[in-house]
Amino acid sequence: MDQQLIEKIVGEVLGQLTKAEAPQTQVLPSNAIPIAVSARHVHLSQEHVETLFGQGYELTKKADLSQPNQFAANETVIVAGPKGCIERVRVLGPARSLTQVEVSWTDAMKLGVKPPLRESGNIKNSGTCTLIGPKGSLYLDEGLIVAQAHIHMEPKDATHLGVRDSEYVTVEVDGIRPIAYRNVKIRVSERYRLEMHIDTDEANAGFITKGSIGRIIRSGEERPKFVSKTAAPEVSVKQQHEFKKKLLSNGDVREIAETEILIEKGTIVTALARDTARELGKTISVRK
Repeated sequence: MDQQLIEKIVGEVLGQLTKAEAPQTQVLPSNAIPIAVSARHVHLSQEHVETLFGQGYELTKKADLSQPNQFAANETVIVAGPKGCIERVRVLGPARSLTQVEVSWTDAMKLGVKPPLRESGNIKNSGTCTLIGPKGSLYLDEGLIVAQAHIHMEPKDATHLGVRDSEYVTVEVDGIRPIAYRNVKIRVSERYRLEMHIDTDEANAGFITKGSIGRIIRSGEERPKFVSKTAAPEVSVKQQHEFKKKLLSNGDVREIAETEILIEKGTIVTALARDTARELGKTISVRK
């Protein structure tokens, strides 16, 4: 192996080590919205806390949540419906004035119920279910919902983003499976922190994971990463690039415009090059 090739490989390895050790910073667009996936959970009134866990019982903190003064409790309950039940459903604290159970539509099918799509807190004439705790159980004649996707934000965030409380917006997310969430409700309060909440079904549909970022899209706004099927592209870009060098580096991956990179058998691909390919949604294939 020639000296120039060795030096290039060493440089890539050092770059990978530096990347792993350096603090990760991310430059976000001005309309970026952090996304959190909200799994099934239960909010309990203090009366119902005591019904399920015993007289005088108070919820105990397991971990703080992203929203100020909210926490995941150590306590869990069983949620039961006509066709089945879901065990170890997390209770969130502190106790509220009304009891509310939030599930995904997939959860609802397992339970055998059809809860409405509602904003959190709007439980009038909503779905029914039974909650079972270690010290008792209770039947809810309303309180079971599928939560409407929403964005928490402070007034300063609303001003910056040009939105208002109770407005509905569209949020787009790029990635392996780009997706747009419509009718996302804006919720503005001094006690909120900027974050969009979706349920597990919505997250799975778009391959959304922790740390995903969306952006608010307004009517007429440019969508650089989405191309209309009816619009003719300005430049025809082939999808495959035939790479013929002995070493595929991080820099090579970034310079190649095509989405699939075809390499010769025996070509060396650095670890940093593979990471970069994943980040850019590119694939590296060995030519047959």
